[in-house]
Amino acid sequence: MSSELLDALTILEREKGISRDILIDAIEAALVSAYRRNFNQAQNVRIDLNLQSGSMRVFARKEVVDEVFDPRLEISIADAQHINPNYQVEDVVEMEVTPKDFGRIAAQTAKQVVTQRVREAERGIIYSEFIDREEDIMTGIVQRLDSKFIYVSLGKIEALLPLNEQMPNERYKPHDRIKVFITKVEKTTKGPQIFVSRTHPGLLKRLFEIEVPEIYDGTVEIKSVAREAGDRSKISVHSDNTEVDPVGSCVGPKGTRVQAVVNELKGEKIDIVKWSDDPVVFVANSLSPSKVLDVMVNENEKATTVVVPDYQLSLAIGKRGQNARLAAKLTGWKIDIKAETEARELGIYPREETIRLFDDQVDTDFDYEDDDLD
Repeated sequence: MSSELLDALTILEREKGISRDILIDAIEAALVSAYRRNFNQAQNVRIDLNLQSGSMRVFARKEVVDEVFDPRLEISIADAQHINPNYQVEDVVEMEVTPKDFGRIAAQTAKQVVTQRVREAERGIIYSEFIDREEDIMTGIVQRLDSKFIYVSLGKIEALLPLNEQMPNERYKPHDRIKVFITKVEKTTKGPQIFVSRTHPGLLKRLFEIEVPEIYDGTVEIKSVAREAGDRSKISVHSDNTEVDPVGSCVGPKGTRVQAVVNELKGEKIDIVKWSDDPVVFVANSLSPSKVLDVMVNENEKATTVVVPDYQLSLAIGKRGQNARLAAKLTGWKIDIKAETEARELGIYPREETIRLFDDQVDTDFDYEDDDLD
Protein backbone atom coordinates (compact mmCIF):
# COMPACT_ATOMS: atom_id res chain seq x y z
CA MET A 1 0.00 0.00 0.00
CA SER A 2 1.39 3.40 -0.94
CA SER A 3 0.50 6.85 -2.18
CA GLU A 4 -0.61 5.16 -5.42
CA LEU A 5 -3.66 3.93 -3.50
CA LEU A 6 -4.60 7.48 -2.55
CA ASP A 7 -4.16 8.59 -6.15
CA ALA A 8 -6.35 5.71 -7.35
CA LEU A 9 -9.10 6.60 -4.87
CA THR A 10 -9.03 10.21 -6.00
CA ILE A 11 -9.27 9.24 -9.68
CA LEU A 12 -12.14 6.80 -9.08
CA GLU A 13 -14.03 9.38 -7.06
CA ARG A 14 -13.61 11.99 -9.77
CA GLU A 15 -14.16 9.85 -12.87
CA LYS A 16 -16.67 7.28 -11.60
CA GLY A 17 -18.56 9.48 -9.17
CA ILE A 18 -18.05 6.96 -6.34
CA SER A 19 -17.40 8.47 -2.93
CA ARG A 20 -14.08 7.74 -1.24
CA ASP A 21 -15.90 6.30 1.80
CA ILE A 22 -17.49 3.60 -0.36
CA LEU A 23 -14.11 2.72 -1.83
CA ILE A 24 -12.41 2.58 1.55
CA ASP A 25 -15.16 0.32 2.90
CA ALA A 26 -14.63 -1.92 -0.13
CA ILE A 27 -10.89 -2.13 0.48
CA GLU A 28 -11.36 -2.96 4.17
CA ALA A 29 -13.91 -5.66 3.34
CA ALA A 30 -11.52 -7.06 0.74
CA LEU A 31 -8.64 -7.25 3.19
CA VAL A 32 -10.78 -8.95 5.84
CA SER A 33 -11.86 -11.50 3.23
CA ALA A 34 -8.27 -12.04 2.11
CA TYR A 35 -7.03 -12.54 5.66
CA ARG A 36 -9.70 -15.14 6.48
CA ARG A 37 -9.26 -17.00 3.22
CA ASN A 38 -5.48 -17.07 2.99
CA PHE A 39 -4.69 -17.62 6.66
CA ASN A 40 -7.59 -19.96 7.52
CA GLN A 41 -8.81 -17.63 10.21
CA ALA A 42 -12.46 -17.37 11.24
CA GLN A 43 -12.09 -14.84 14.02
CA ASN A 44 -13.64 -11.42 14.07
CA VAL A 45 -11.06 -9.01 12.67
CA ARG A 46 -10.76 -5.34 11.87
CA ILE A 47 -8.52 -3.70 9.29
CA ASP A 48 -6.84 -0.44 10.14
CA LEU A 49 -5.85 1.56 7.07
CA ASN A 50 -3.55 4.53 7.32
CA LEU A 51 -4.32 6.44 4.14
CA GLN A 52 -1.48 8.87 4.71
CA SER A 53 1.30 6.29 4.99
CA GLY A 54 -0.47 3.56 3.01
CA SER A 55 0.13 1.05 5.83
CA MET A 56 -2.38 -1.51 7.03
CA ARG A 57 -2.74 -3.60 10.16
CA VAL A 58 -5.02 -6.48 11.10
CA PHE A 59 -6.59 -6.59 14.56
CA ALA A 60 -8.40 -9.59 16.05
CA ARG A 61 -11.44 -8.51 18.08
CA LYS A 62 -12.27 -10.71 21.09
CA GLU A 63 -15.01 -10.34 23.68
CA VAL A 64 -14.01 -10.44 27.36
CA VAL A 65 -15.77 -13.34 29.14
CA ASP A 66 -15.59 -15.20 32.44
CA GLU A 67 -15.19 -18.57 30.73
CA VAL A 68 -13.75 -19.02 27.23
CA PHE A 69 -15.60 -21.39 24.86
CA ASP A 70 -14.16 -20.17 21.53
CA PRO A 71 -10.63 -18.72 21.80
CA ARG A 72 -10.91 -17.29 18.28
CA LEU A 73 -13.72 -14.97 19.42
CA GLU A 74 -13.31 -14.74 23.20
CA ILE A 75 -10.66 -13.90 25.81
CA SER A 76 -10.77 -14.55 29.54
CA ILE A 77 -11.10 -11.67 31.96
CA ALA A 78 -7.73 -12.60 33.49
CA ASP A 79 -5.88 -12.49 30.15
CA ALA A 80 -7.63 -9.26 29.18
CA GLN A 81 -6.70 -7.53 32.42
CA HIS A 82 -3.14 -8.71 31.92
CA ILE A 83 -3.15 -6.55 28.80
CA ASN A 84 -5.04 -3.70 30.45
CA PRO A 85 -6.36 -3.77 34.05
CA ASN A 86 -9.35 -1.63 33.04
CA TYR A 87 -10.98 -4.33 30.89
CA GLN A 88 -14.31 -5.70 32.14
CA VAL A 89 -16.59 -8.55 31.02
CA GLU A 90 -18.35 -7.80 27.69
CA ASP A 91 -15.63 -5.36 26.65
CA VAL A 92 -13.87 -5.98 23.33
CA VAL A 93 -10.11 -6.47 23.19
CA GLU A 94 -8.24 -5.77 19.97
CA MET A 95 -4.96 -7.58 19.34
CA GLU A 96 -2.76 -7.04 16.32
CA VAL A 97 -2.40 -10.20 14.22
CA THR A 98 -0.98 -8.77 10.98
CA PRO A 99 0.96 -11.54 9.13
CA LYS A 100 4.39 -10.56 7.79
CA ASP A 101 3.52 -11.34 4.18
CA PHE A 102 -0.13 -10.26 4.40
CA GLY A 103 0.18 -7.45 1.85
CA ARG A 104 1.64 -9.68 -0.85
CA ILE A 105 -0.81 -12.57 -0.35
CA ALA A 106 -3.89 -10.38 0.02
CA ALA A 107 -3.22 -8.06 -2.91
CA GLN A 108 -4.91 -10.12 -5.63
CA THR A 109 -7.94 -11.03 -3.56
CA ALA A 110 -8.31 -7.45 -2.42
CA LYS A 111 -8.13 -6.24 -6.01
CA GLN A 112 -10.92 -8.59 -7.07
CA VAL A 113 -13.23 -7.59 -4.22
CA VAL A 114 -12.53 -3.90 -4.72
CA THR A 115 -13.26 -4.22 -8.42
CA GLN A 116 -16.56 -5.92 -7.62
CA ARG A 117 -17.52 -3.25 -5.07
CA VAL A 118 -16.66 -0.50 -7.53
CA ARG A 119 -18.80 -2.19 -10.18
CA GLU A 120 -21.70 -2.53 -7.73
CA ALA A 121 -21.37 1.12 -6.72
CA GLU A 122 -21.38 2.20 -10.37
CA ARG A 123 -24.51 0.12 -10.97
CA GLY A 124 -26.16 1.70 -7.96
CA ILE A 125 -25.35 5.18 -9.23
CA ILE A 126 -26.74 4.36 -12.68
CA TYR A 127 -29.90 2.83 -11.19
CA SER A 128 -30.46 5.89 -8.97
CA GLU A 129 -30.02 8.17 -11.97
CA PHE A 130 -32.41 6.31 -14.25
CA ILE A 131 -35.12 5.30 -11.74
CA ASP A 132 -35.88 9.03 -11.48
CA ARG A 133 -36.25 9.18 -15.26
CA GLU A 134 -39.01 6.61 -15.62
CA GLU A 135 -41.74 8.05 -17.87
CA ASP A 136 -39.26 10.55 -19.25
CA ILE A 137 -37.80 11.00 -22.73
CA MET A 138 -34.15 10.63 -23.72
CA THR A 139 -32.15 10.70 -26.93
CA GLY A 140 -30.21 7.53 -27.60
CA ILE A 141 -28.03 5.98 -30.30
CA VAL A 142 -28.90 2.61 -31.85
CA GLN A 143 -26.01 0.22 -31.14
CA ARG A 144 -27.13 -3.15 -32.47
CA LEU A 145 -30.20 -5.21 -33.30
CA ASP A 146 -31.36 -8.78 -32.82
CA SER A 147 -34.63 -10.66 -33.20
CA LYS A 148 -36.01 -9.45 -29.84
CA PHE A 149 -34.51 -6.07 -29.05
CA ILE A 150 -32.86 -2.99 -30.39
CA TYR A 151 -30.05 -1.93 -28.06
CA VAL A 152 -29.99 1.83 -27.57
CA SER A 153 -27.09 3.60 -25.88
CA LEU A 154 -28.19 6.19 -23.33
CA GLY A 155 -24.63 7.14 -22.45
CA LYS A 156 -23.77 5.14 -19.33
CA ILE A 157 -25.95 2.16 -20.17
CA GLU A 158 -27.67 0.34 -23.01
CA ALA A 159 -31.47 0.33 -22.96
CA LEU A 160 -33.67 -2.35 -24.50
CA LEU A 161 -36.26 -1.42 -27.13
CA PRO A 162 -38.51 -4.52 -27.44
CA LEU A 163 -40.02 -5.55 -30.76
CA ASN A 164 -43.56 -4.67 -29.66
CA GLU A 165 -42.44 -1.16 -28.63
CA GLN A 166 -40.96 -0.36 -32.05
CA MET A 167 -42.95 1.71 -34.54
CA PRO A 168 -44.11 -0.33 -37.52
CA ASN A 169 -43.26 2.44 -39.99
CA GLU A 170 -39.62 2.76 -38.86
CA ARG A 171 -36.48 0.90 -39.79
CA TYR A 172 -33.58 1.21 -37.40
CA LYS A 173 -29.89 1.10 -38.24
CA PRO A 174 -26.78 1.24 -36.04
CA HIS A 175 -25.73 4.82 -35.20
CA ASP A 176 -29.29 6.19 -35.73
CA ARG A 177 -30.20 8.85 -33.14
CA ILE A 178 -33.72 8.33 -31.79
CA LYS A 179 -35.83 9.70 -28.96
CA VAL A 180 -37.21 7.03 -26.64
CA PHE A 181 -39.63 6.93 -23.72
CA ILE A 182 -38.35 5.15 -20.59
CA THR A 183 -41.08 2.72 -19.53
CA LYS A 184 -39.36 0.67 -16.83
CA VAL A 185 -36.12 0.58 -14.83
CA GLU A 186 -35.33 -2.70 -13.07
CA LYS A 187 -32.57 -3.63 -10.62
CA THR A 188 -31.12 -7.04 -11.52
CA THR A 189 -28.13 -9.10 -10.38
CA LYS A 190 -26.33 -8.00 -13.55
CA GLY A 191 -27.05 -4.34 -12.92
CA PRO A 192 -29.83 -1.94 -13.94
CA GLN A 193 -31.97 -2.92 -16.91
CA ILE A 194 -33.82 -0.18 -18.76
CA PHE A 195 -36.74 -0.71 -21.13
CA VAL A 196 -37.75 1.99 -23.59
CA SER A 197 -40.52 2.54 -26.11
CA ARG A 198 -41.24 4.38 -29.34
CA THR A 199 -44.96 3.54 -29.30
CA HIS A 200 -45.98 4.63 -25.79
CA PRO A 201 -48.47 7.56 -25.61
CA GLY A 202 -46.11 9.15 -23.10
CA LEU A 203 -43.56 9.69 -25.88
CA LEU A 204 -46.04 11.87 -27.76
CA LYS A 205 -46.81 13.85 -24.62
CA ARG A 206 -43.14 14.44 -23.82
CA LEU A 207 -42.39 15.52 -27.40
CA PHE A 208 -45.07 18.20 -27.17
CA GLU A 209 -43.63 19.35 -23.84
CA ILE A 210 -40.30 19.85 -25.60
CA GLU A 211 -41.77 21.71 -28.59
CA VAL A 212 -44.48 23.79 -26.86
CA PRO A 213 -43.27 26.21 -24.14
CA GLU A 214 -46.85 26.73 -22.96
CA ILE A 215 -47.10 23.02 -22.09
CA TYR A 216 -43.71 22.98 -20.40
CA ASP A 217 -44.58 25.94 -18.15
CA GLY A 218 -48.08 24.64 -17.37
CA THR A 219 -50.08 27.30 -19.23
CA VAL A 220 -51.46 24.58 -21.52
CA GLU A 221 -52.21 21.08 -20.21
CA ILE A 222 -52.41 17.84 -22.18
CA LYS A 223 -55.52 16.21 -20.75
CA SER A 224 -55.48 12.90 -22.62
CA VAL A 225 -53.66 11.04 -25.38
CA ALA A 226 -54.84 8.30 -27.73
CA ARG A 227 -52.28 6.80 -30.05
CA GLU A 228 -51.91 4.17 -32.74
CA ALA A 229 -48.19 4.48 -33.15
CA GLY A 230 -46.81 5.13 -36.60
CA ASP A 231 -50.22 5.92 -38.05
CA ARG A 232 -52.34 8.42 -36.17
CA SER A 233 -52.81 10.00 -32.75
CA LYS A 234 -55.12 12.41 -30.97
CA ILE A 235 -54.38 14.65 -28.00
CA SER A 236 -56.77 16.88 -26.05
CA VAL A 237 -55.48 20.14 -24.59
CA HIS A 238 -56.83 22.76 -22.21
CA SER A 239 -55.82 26.07 -20.69
CA ASP A 240 -57.28 27.88 -17.68
CA ASN A 241 -56.07 31.12 -19.24
CA THR A 242 -58.91 32.33 -21.47
CA GLU A 243 -56.49 34.43 -23.49
CA VAL A 244 -54.48 31.37 -24.55
CA ASP A 245 -55.56 29.19 -27.47
CA PRO A 246 -54.39 25.72 -26.37
CA VAL A 247 -54.81 24.16 -29.81
CA GLY A 248 -53.08 27.04 -31.58
CA SER A 249 -50.21 26.90 -29.09
CA CYS A 250 -49.60 23.23 -29.93
CA VAL A 251 -49.89 23.75 -33.69
CA GLY A 252 -47.49 26.69 -33.62
CA PRO A 253 -46.80 29.36 -36.26
CA LYS A 254 -47.55 27.80 -39.66
CA GLY A 255 -47.72 24.41 -37.95
CA THR A 256 -44.02 24.39 -37.03
CA ARG A 257 -44.45 22.93 -33.54
CA VAL A 258 -46.67 20.01 -34.43
CA GLN A 259 -44.64 19.43 -37.59
CA ALA A 260 -41.52 18.92 -35.46
CA VAL A 261 -43.34 16.20 -33.52
CA VAL A 262 -44.67 14.63 -36.73
CA ASN A 263 -41.14 14.56 -38.17
CA GLU A 264 -39.76 12.87 -35.05
CA LEU A 265 -42.49 10.22 -35.33
CA LYS A 266 -41.76 9.67 -39.04
CA GLY A 267 -44.97 11.14 -40.41
CA GLU A 268 -47.47 9.97 -37.78
CA LYS A 269 -50.62 12.12 -38.19
CA ILE A 270 -51.68 14.05 -35.11
CA ASP A 271 -55.09 15.55 -34.26
CA ILE A 272 -55.06 18.26 -31.59
CA VAL A 273 -58.49 18.89 -30.07
CA LYS A 274 -59.82 21.18 -27.39
CA TRP A 275 -60.72 19.44 -24.15
CA SER A 276 -64.02 20.15 -22.38
CA ASP A 277 -65.60 18.85 -19.19
CA ASP A 278 -68.89 18.72 -21.14
CA PRO A 279 -69.00 15.30 -22.84
CA VAL A 280 -71.19 16.69 -25.63
CA VAL A 281 -68.55 19.21 -26.63
CA PHE A 282 -65.56 16.96 -25.93
CA VAL A 283 -66.90 14.02 -27.96
CA ALA A 284 -67.80 16.35 -30.83
CA ASN A 285 -64.32 17.87 -30.78
CA SER A 286 -62.66 14.46 -30.59
CA LEU A 287 -64.19 13.35 -33.90
CA SER A 288 -62.41 16.15 -35.76
CA PRO A 289 -61.99 16.71 -38.66
CA SER A 290 -65.59 15.49 -39.07
CA LYS A 291 -68.48 17.91 -38.57
CA VAL A 292 -70.91 16.85 -35.81
CA LEU A 293 -74.63 17.70 -35.74
CA ASP A 294 -75.60 16.31 -32.35
CA VAL A 295 -74.31 14.24 -29.43
CA MET A 296 -76.71 12.30 -27.21
CA VAL A 297 -75.26 11.20 -23.87
CA ASN A 298 -76.12 8.13 -21.78
CA GLU A 299 -74.48 8.88 -18.43
CA ASN A 300 -75.32 5.48 -16.92
CA GLU A 301 -73.50 3.52 -19.62
CA LYS A 302 -70.93 6.27 -20.31
CA ALA A 303 -71.95 6.05 -23.95
CA THR A 304 -72.81 8.58 -26.64
CA THR A 305 -74.70 8.53 -29.92
CA VAL A 306 -73.26 11.00 -32.43
CA VAL A 307 -75.10 12.30 -35.50
CA VAL A 308 -73.03 13.50 -38.46
CA PRO A 309 -73.98 14.67 -41.96
CA ASP A 310 -74.35 11.80 -44.43
CA TYR A 311 -71.37 12.92 -46.49
CA GLN A 312 -69.20 13.07 -43.32
CA LEU A 313 -69.95 9.55 -42.07
CA SER A 314 -66.84 7.94 -43.59
CA LEU A 315 -64.65 10.76 -42.32
CA ALA A 316 -66.11 10.50 -38.80
CA ILE A 317 -65.54 6.75 -38.65
CA GLY A 318 -62.17 6.87 -40.40
CA LYS A 319 -60.22 4.14 -42.14
CA ARG A 320 -60.97 0.81 -40.48
CA GLY A 321 -62.82 2.74 -37.76
CA GLN A 322 -59.64 4.47 -36.64
CA ASN A 323 -61.02 7.99 -36.10
CA ALA A 324 -63.92 6.77 -33.99
CA ARG A 325 -61.69 4.36 -32.08
CA LEU A 326 -59.15 7.04 -31.22
CA ALA A 327 -61.93 9.46 -30.23
CA ALA A 328 -63.36 6.86 -27.83
CA LYS A 329 -59.90 6.30 -26.26
CA LEU A 330 -59.30 10.03 -26.00
CA THR A 331 -62.61 10.84 -24.29
CA GLY A 332 -63.21 7.64 -22.34
CA TRP A 333 -66.76 7.49 -23.77
CA LYS A 334 -68.27 4.84 -26.04
CA ILE A 335 -69.17 6.44 -29.36
CA ASP A 336 -71.86 5.22 -31.75
CA ILE A 337 -71.86 7.23 -34.98
CA LYS A 338 -74.96 7.55 -37.14
CA ALA A 339 -75.55 9.39 -40.42
CA GLU A 340 -78.15 12.16 -40.38
CA THR A 341 -80.58 10.28 -42.64
CA GLU A 342 -80.47 7.15 -40.47
CA ALA A 343 -80.89 9.22 -37.31
CA ARG A 344 -83.98 10.92 -38.78
CA GLU A 345 -85.45 7.55 -39.77
CA LEU A 346 -84.92 6.28 -36.23
CA GLY A 347 -86.58 9.39 -34.88
CA ILE A 348 -83.65 10.36 -32.68
CA TYR A 349 -82.75 13.47 -34.67
CA PRO A 350 -83.46 16.31 -34.55
CA ARG A 351 -84.36 16.64 -30.89
CA GLU A 352 -86.14 19.57 -29.39
CA GLU A 353 -83.32 19.90 -26.87
CA THR A 354 -80.55 19.58 -29.47
CA ILE A 355 -77.79 21.87 -28.30
CA ARG A 356 -75.77 23.61 -30.95
CA LEU A 357 -72.42 23.69 -29.21
CA PHE A 358 -70.33 22.75 -32.15
CA ASP A 359 -69.64 26.13 -33.69
CA ASP A 360 -66.69 26.47 -31.31
CA GLN A 361 -64.97 23.39 -32.68
CA VAL A 362 -61.48 24.24 -33.85
CA ASP A 363 -60.27 22.87 -37.16
CA THR A 364 -57.61 20.71 -35.59
CA ASP A 365 -56.50 18.48 -38.44
CA PHE A 366 -52.93 18.78 -39.57
CA ASP A 367 -51.87 17.85 -43.09
CA TYR A 368 -54.68 15.33 -43.61
CA GLU A 369 -54.90 13.46 -46.84
CA ASP A 370 -57.96 12.51 -48.86
CA ASP A 371 -57.39 8.83 -48.12
CA ASP A 372 -59.04 9.43 -44.73
CA LEU A 373 -62.31 9.06 -46.59
CA ASP A 374 -61.55 5.51 -47.68
